[in-house]
Amino acid sequence: MKYFVFCQSDLVLQKSGDGYEIPTEQPTELKPWTTVMDINGAKAYRIERPLTDSERYEMCPLRQSYYRLSEADYRLAGKCHELLYWDQNTKFCGVCGGPMHFDTAISKKCDHCGKELWPQLAPAVIVLIRKGHEVLLVHANNFRDGHYGLVAGFVETGETLEEAVYREVMEETGLHITNLRYFGSQPWPYPCGLMVGFTADYDSGKLHLQRTELSKGAWYDRHHLPHIPEKLSIARQLLDAWLEKEEEEQNGERSVAP
Repeated sequence: MKYFVFCQSDLVLQKSGDGYEIPTEQPTELKPWTTVMDINGAKAYRIERPLTDSERYEMCPLRQSYYRLSEADYRLAGKCHELLYWDQNTKFCGVCGGPMHFDTAISKKCDHCGKELWPQLAPAVIVLIRKGHEVLLVHANNFRDGHYGLVAGFVETGETLEEAVYREVMEETGLHITNLRYFGSQPWPYPCGLMVGFTADYDSGKLHLQRTELSKGAWYDRHHLPHIPEKLSIARQLLDAWLEKEEEEQNGERSVAP
């Protein structure tokens, strides 16, 4: 049994030799906890106060736990965090105001009117746009550091994922794109997202940034990239795949050169 213990978005890790792991014994010294949930054969806890001055445990932001845990444990930690967040924000019924209680492992029911509720995701799209051997990178106003990422945004009610990509690109950059292709998806538990990645080619238009969303943006080749997203994100996966393809194409050109 593994025990995923959160204080807000910080996860408790157990020190293990030169590394860290998810506790496999019930962390009784971390009491009191306000919530305990059974999730995929593990237990998720929420505590009100962060752990300090412990020789056995250490608090770690969920994002940074990506670099300390296995992929499987990081993904399960994300799911636990999402469900704890959902539980914390669904204490009362949105129809009648009655108390909500768990009906199944991932659903709740109102004690008064019987309304049922399941965790909801906020789907978002993200797209890597190519122009020749360059890629469009942007710095969003909500980025906390100086890194550049890809055009992204939430899917609106009543639109497809593809429509969301075209809309976000036009709204944020003024560009027309073509050859839109699905790349992959990624759970994004910050706090309850699902990122859906695409690639596309530049078609037409002049770059005109939506200043309410983006502060900077430009085309970059692989030799002059700014600070790009960290490894845990699908944005980095998209960029790494593009960089690998660019290198393969350049090596291929060299091999056929006279």
